[in-house]
Amino acid sequence: MATLILVRHGRSTANTAGVLAGWTPGVALDERGAAQAAALPGRLAGVELAAAVTSPLQRCMETLRPLLDERPGLPLHTDERIGECHYGDWSGRKLAELADEPLMDVVQRHPSAAAFPAGESMRAMQARAVEAVRDWDARIEEEHGGDAVYLMCSHGDIIKSVVADALGMHLDLFQRIHVEPCSMTAIRYTRVRPFLLRLGDTGDFESLKPHKPQEEGPDGTAVVGGGAGAP
Repeated sequence: MATLILVRHGRSTANTAGVLAGWTPGVALDERGAAQAAALPGRLAGVELAAAVTSPLQRCMETLRPLLDERPGLPLHTDERIGECHYGDWSGRKLAELADEPLMDVVQRHPSAAAFPAGESMRAMQARAVEAVRDWDARIEEEHGGDAVYLMCSHGDIIKSVVADALGMHLDLFQRIHVEPCSMTAIRYTRVRPFLLRLGDTGDFESLKPHKPQEEGPDGTAVVGGGAGAP
């Protein structure tokens, strides 16, 4: 079956500000994020892509722009199902202040029970994202054959939830997964099981340096939304 490359958008202004962006309009790539996006065509130079699918949010569209400029014939599709989690009343708030919310402990330890105020549940987020991936996988294979490769540009929590599903992990374990900005994760779905081929691959080991307060708290908490990546 077809192979999916999941790209998390490049680092955004919300990432560096420590803000949970959600679907807040006007969140763009910062300078580092733009550089990450500019490097994407080179990283994918040896890969023939059948299509690209993107979240409708600005930071994802900006991430794909250099790739689309280099490949003007590449079909681009937009799918709201791989858009960011609807964080509701949490959208636009500082992650530092959200850490004191009682719900944050549920998000960290029991995300399958977490529902954001005036937003969506994390179960619903995963369900729509996995449905989108399965739908596109079947469509790409039907139109381009089982050897086709296609790309999706999405968001940290979305990609983590898709990876958890591919690995047969309960959603309550998905906070153990981390994907850097503009990292690439590859999954091949087959008739009997998915294969995780790459996870959060940036080709950059800077993010493995010890002590990354932006990416995890002193007690091992995960950054909701995905974090800003290596400095």
